[in-house]
Amino acid sequence: MRGFLMVLAAMGVSTAALATPGAQDRVYTADQNSNTVSVIDPVSNTLLGQIRLGNPRPDVLSPLYKGEVNVHGLGFSPDHKTLIAISTVTNSATFIDTTTNAVKGIAYVGRNPHEGFFTPNGKEAWVVVRGEDYLAVIDPVTFKETARIKTTSGPGMVIFSKDGKRAFLANSFNPVVEVIDVAQRKVIKKIPVVSPFSPFIQITPDGKEVWSTHKDVGKVTRIDTTTLEVRGVIDTGFITNHLAFAASGGRTLAYVTVGGENAVKIFTTDATAQLVKTVPVGALPHGIWASGDGSRVYVGLENGDAVDVIDTATSDVVGHIPIGQAPQALVYVAHAVGQGDGRANLAPLPASPPTVNIALKASQGGGGRGFVVARNLGLVDMLETNVFGLKPDTVYRVFLEGRDAPVAALKTNAKGMGTVAAIGPLRDITPGTKQGNAQTAILVVEGDAAPSPTAAVLTGR
Repeated sequence: MRGFLMVLAAMGVSTAALATPGAQDRVYTADQNSNTVSVIDPVSNTLLGQIRLGNPRPDVLSPLYKGEVNVHGLGFSPDHKTLIAISTVTNSATFIDTTTNAVKGIAYVGRNPHEGFFTPNGKEAWVVVRGEDYLAVIDPVTFKETARIKTTSGPGMVIFSKDGKRAFLANSFNPVVEVIDVAQRKVIKKIPVVSPFSPFIQITPDGKEVWSTHKDVGKVTRIDTTTLEVRGVIDTGFITNHLAFAASGGRTLAYVTVGGENAVKIFTTDATAQLVKTVPVGALPHGIWASGDGSRVYVGLENGDAVDVIDTATSDVVGHIPIGQAPQALVYVAHAVGQGDGRANLAPLPASPPTVNIALKASQGGGGRGFVVARNLGLVDMLETNVFGLKPDTVYRVFLEGRDAPVAALKTNAKGMGTVAAIGPLRDITPGTKQGNAQTAILVVEGDAAPSPTAAVLTGR
């Protein structure tokens, strides 16, 4: 338990009066499709409502003058009274009062910010500007950018050491973790890592290591915070997203979301990390955070539009909470609500048909895999297709069985990966729903091949 409190202190989080989840605690998710922040009561494990920061898709396709788009990252102040939400498309950092759920101010920064967090003294918020090559330093009172810290292009997330003297910066485009002297606001070391795509970084409870996830290669790198050298690399799994630490049974464990396996993998934090258990969860787990006392771990399901709750004593899922669409970052904030019931300015979750998830498998003994998620957007639907392990730099078309025209087309990158989203009236024959006596299939074909099950490289129902 003491170790878990230490990591909160290292991140600038007050450890006063942390206990079993209480009525003033909150869990927040950043929902990038609905452009909301979902607010959860961890005592009842229920959604209290949503903070609406912008219009849901596809309304954002029209000219945009107000509201935020792609609500993605989350952080919070050391006193737990301010939440910061990062929107990647509108390049904004929104500061929210955790008692009233009201927006206090918005800072607009450079191209495509990804995550933001407060310095341990609470006087600044550092926002990584992933589309450029710097950290934006924001005054949380005036909501103005006061400085920029030069980095390697593509900074992904920043986290602070226990004493607040150093910051560790993961990178989304280059295989490096950078170490920043906080007082000097200067990069003092660049540590080579195994992958150019690291979306998340976290510090261990004892402050001795930094762990960074590598989404593209399914690994986690461990870095010694004293020597500033790589201590080891863990093979975690396909689409490794975020991680969290929690104390359980007298030891500290690491909980890693593995999106491609719909699982949270639990590892020891020993000198050689060992896999303790693989916990099945909902579709495409992404953000993850432990409760103040470490008794629960909350997991955001990007394609499940929900949060799963893991009991750390049993390592079992004990709760499932429907929330906004496509949650990304997730944080647990103890004593977030200063007074009252904390329900002010919250909007209800709109009613909609359930999200449909389909796994894509290689046909005819070929390689590759993928997944599809279909969401209702009111009068229309969105069909998002993700493929992996196909031919590089190749065009593929996506069909619904029974239709001659493709619903979407994509071109894979140099690694054979690709993604595409199609919006239209698709719900009547959504894959996974029965049409007569059979289920409609989704077919992925190469180039101009005919849309038939025999020609498809990937299929799913």
